[in-house]
Amino acid sequence: CGHVGGKSVVGRAEAVARVKAACDARDEYAENYGQGTGPLVLARTDALVGLGFEEAVERCVAFREAGADMTFLEAPTTIREMREYCEAVDGPKLANMLEGGSTPVLTPQELGEMGYTMAAYPLTLLSASIKAMENVLEKIKDGKTTDDLIKTFEETKDVVGFTSYGEEEMRYRS
Repeated sequence: CGHVGGKSVVGRAEAVARVKAACDARDEYAENYGQGTGPLVLARTDALVGLGFEEAVERCVAFREAGADMTFLEAPTTIREMREYCEAVDGPKLANMLEGGSTPVLTPQELGEMGYTMAAYPLTLLSASIKAMENVLEKIKDGKTTDDLIKTFEETKDVVGFTSYGEEEMRYRS
């Protein structure tokens, strides 16, 4: 994670060679199985923290030149850096929105206007789930009802797929 310390990165030439290898594999797969069937190559760099903004952006440019479908500059610390990255690097770009992390958390609309084409919110749902579990456990500990915090059993069965599993089972029952 680029939002924590202790990062080290390989040299630019090796990083680009790795991206090129992934792009070649994608293209070979497409030759064998049809255009558009191979994986999307998302080329990420964590070079910003240790090597600086300019080097990180230059790596993203080189990744695109090597054939990467999308680039990901991990952990820009300002909106200005985010904008400059979007202006300097062509093609689709991923923004990593991590509440409490190094990067300013922006709305999907703001990111799109800036030039990002995809946004990841890697810990938002996990963090919200943890908070919800803590709230439910506190109510249980205090002997209070949790009805206001949970889905009904029927809703839960729908969400996890039990209802549709049962319908499929009935289709094939002899």
